[in-house]
Amino acid sequence: MILTDKAPAPIGPYSQAIRAGDFLFCSGQVALDPVSGNLVGDDATSQARQCLANLQAVLSAAGASFAQVVKTTIFLADMGDFAAVNNVYGQVVGEPAPARSTFAVAGLPRGARVEIELIAYLA
Repeated sequence: MILTDKAPAPIGPYSQAIRAGDFLFCSGQVALDPVSGNLVGDDATSQARQCLANLQAVLSAAGASFAQVVKTTIFLADMGDFAAVNNVYGQVVGEPAPARSTFAVAGLPRGARVEIELIAYLA
């Protein structure tokens, strides 16, 4: 189990991340501030930045970086936010871009607009 105070504490019965062999499975992150626990920003751009910052903190706690990410999944409350999230994602994640899926969903925790989860290969 990976746990860092630099990312929001789990708000349910799950881990921030679990290492299984050479793979790291990171739970989805919404744009919660790790200190206050409050949602950061009301637009998709700022929320995507915070989601990715939270994931970076979890990756760092596991001794990893976005360079080792092989798969991401993005959940959007509104597919109209796709371009904004895609822009932030491309700036942060970099190349080579991991495999990715993006879905529109009926709702996200705490009324978030964006949630992102990932899998990294640590070998």
